[in-house]
Amino acid sequence: MNAADVPAFGTQLPRIVAEPPGPRSRAVWAQGRECESRNLTYGGDGGPIIIERAFGANVTDVDGNVYVDLSGFFGVASVGHANPDVVSAMAGQAQRLFHGLGDIYPSEPRLQLARELCRLMPGPGPKRAILTGSGSEAVEVALKTAKLATGKPGVISFRGAYHGLGYGALEVTDGELFRLPFADQLGGFGRRADYPYCYRCPLALRYPECGVACLASVVDIVDREGDRIGAVLVEPILGRGGDVPAPAGWLAALRRLCDARGLLLIFDEIFTGFGRTGRWFACEHAGVAPDLLCVGKGLAAGFPLAACIGRSEVMDAWPASTGEAIHTATFMGHPAGCAAALACLRVVRERRLVERADALAPRVRERLEGIRAANPHRVGDVRGAGLLWGLEFITEDGRPDGRAAAAAARAALQRGILVLRSGPQSAVVSLSPPLVITEEQLWYALGVMSDASSA
Repeated sequence: MNAADVPAFGTQLPRIVAEPPGPRSRAVWAQGRECESRNLTYGGDGGPIIIERAFGANVTDVDGNVYVDLSGFFGVASVGHANPDVVSAMAGQAQRLFHGLGDIYPSEPRLQLARELCRLMPGPGPKRAILTGSGSEAVEVALKTAKLATGKPGVISFRGAYHGLGYGALEVTDGELFRLPFADQLGGFGRRADYPYCYRCPLALRYPECGVACLASVVDIVDREGDRIGAVLVEPILGRGGDVPAPAGWLAALRRLCDARGLLLIFDEIFTGFGRTGRWFACEHAGVAPDLLCVGKGLAAGFPLAACIGRSEVMDAWPASTGEAIHTATFMGHPAGCAAALACLRVVRERRLVERADALAPRVRERLEGIRAANPHRVGDVRGAGLLWGLEFITEDGRPDGRAAAAAARAALQRGILVLRSGPQSAVVSLSPPLVITEEQLWYALGVMSDASSA
């Protein structure tokens, strides 16, 4: 299938011609799975669908099924899959200069993107940026920056956090699944505090009457180990941890605590940045600016590119280059990727996608709250902002129910809707569609989710 055959491809509703996973998907999976690590793709439930093409908010598999994508492929496809402006900019740059020379000779797109990211980062004053190839690396740049700027190795992160799987990022990522096999290789500089997961408050309190009491766990760590702690790293909205927004008051109190104790505040907005939540960055909902900001995913709409941006007085803790950089990479500031990112940011701005996500949010919440109200013993919580939402599935006694969430995701797939799962026991159905999804596609997909949640 191509756009010429189906002019509306990208804005279509689902069309299922072979029950997923179809015979072609099964055959391709059978042929290819022996060549990859068995750790990579789950092979149960008949195996995965094999994706062939994606455009706008549509995805096709090798069996000819057409899906509406509510995942954004981990939120990456912010301006839609294969956005023509992004593809054109990347192809044009590839014809001129496809690959750069790392930290030796910069390309113009690299310097343009650094300037644009510094302009976009919340907070006053000059900024600096380091471009990276992945969100995990951007986090590791932030960790290194914090050490250089404060002289202290310790970093507080939070339960439920996901910051990547490189060894530095893994130290501040939560969850035994990721950490336990490699625990004896980790650096030990991370400390874990309670995240304000209000639906499952660890203190059994209710916001805002609680007075953000869960912040006490951060204070306790700083009181015990203040001579070692230099920074606090947090997602304003937990992504893989279950699409859990931190209350605005909690983020503001965390900012005040960091200022009072001389700690750097690092926001991981790799998932939430560039319009996903109805603001350029999720922290803007709380009116709080970080010292360091990690971004990625939606930055280049599919090209592997990320960055750590920070206040100049913090970033200038890095030594000036004398011909050798102490943090760099062969593909750092990839020219084609930077051109893609610049085009992506232009599309977000020109199509007013930040404002669109914000405008759609109340209606999305209303639809999802309707699903919860119709299934009070199956769907326990609805939360999110902009076009990032989570439906937490529960057992009758209120525990996270990963099996129910998996069943809902499978039922949605059978009717042509792609969703992912997140959170405790993978009990949260996570919705992060392309910001260009049509209203027809969005409301149809949420109708399918309503049926799938009641199955």
